Amino acid sequence: MPKGYVIVHVTIHDADNYPTYAAAASEALKPHGGKFLVRGGKSETREGQSRDRHVIIEFDSYEQAVKWYESAEYAPALAMRMEYADADLVIVEGAD
Repeated sequence: MPKGYVIVHVTIHDADNYPTYAAAASEALKPHGGKFLVRGGKSETREGQSRDRHVIIEFDSYEQAVKWYESAEYAPALAMRMEYADADLVIVEGAD
């Protein structure tokens, strides 16, 4: 079964409070088996548009990634992220 991935491109507007979101999002991953593969770090845009920060989270399946995003555990963190940053977020199925 292919893995599932959450890919997020973020522009942070409230850098003072964003770490609170990051901590809450990390905790919300635990019951859903999510694992950060990319979480910020150095990046370079070679084509197209970009944001300031990039995140990739791996799950055991596409369905598990969707369940995490829609979960009660992530809902408070999601509300924080929407307040502290703008983001483009996609959930994708990995290659088999």
